[in-house]
Amino acid sequence: MKSELPSEPVFFMKPETALLREGDFYYPDFTADLHHEIELVVRISKAGKHISKAFAHKYFDAITLGIDFTARDIQEQCKKKGLPWEKAKAFDNSAPIGTFLEIGDKDLNNLTFSLQINSEKRQEGNTGDMIFNIAELISYISQYVSLKVGDLLFTGTPEGVGPVNKGDVIQGYLSDKKLIEFKIK
Repeated sequence: MKSELPSEPVFFMKPETALLREGDFYYPDFTADLHHEIELVVRISKAGKHISKAFAHKYFDAITLGIDFTARDIQEQCKKKGLPWEKAKAFDNSAPIGTFLEIGDKDLNNLTFSLQINSEKRQEGNTGDMIFNIAELISYISQYVSLKVGDLLFTGTPEGVGPVNKGDVIQGYLSDKKLIEFKIK
């Protein structure tokens, strides 16, 4: 996103009401500039605090894809005032998630994922290109926040973030397997 690479992960939290597990997404009336960010999502399967990178793999059991919607106009207003961004990122249904897949023998450091809007690829990334891998993220976050069973960790987005519009059909793929699809209404 043309930002300086961070020396440590940056994280924020979304409430449970931000999750959209199924159904269509309704464009919120408080924004005129809503952007998509596809991300790999990790499901925490074991409670933990101060988790070392070496043992982080024991704390999650499944992955999926999710969309981190951001109301960019609201975010800009908050940034100008030095305020937190929750109202731009944590609003109801701002985090649609797809079908979970068990980890199995997947190489988590080499997973390709992508986002299509109206059948046009807009974002594509590979977990091997992540600034911080899953183990590093789990270890870092658990130094500050206790992880609980069922917590979902969105891991960051590749380039190609951009706006969405009413009528758009959003699809997310892990390799060639579609894990998420919904319409923006």
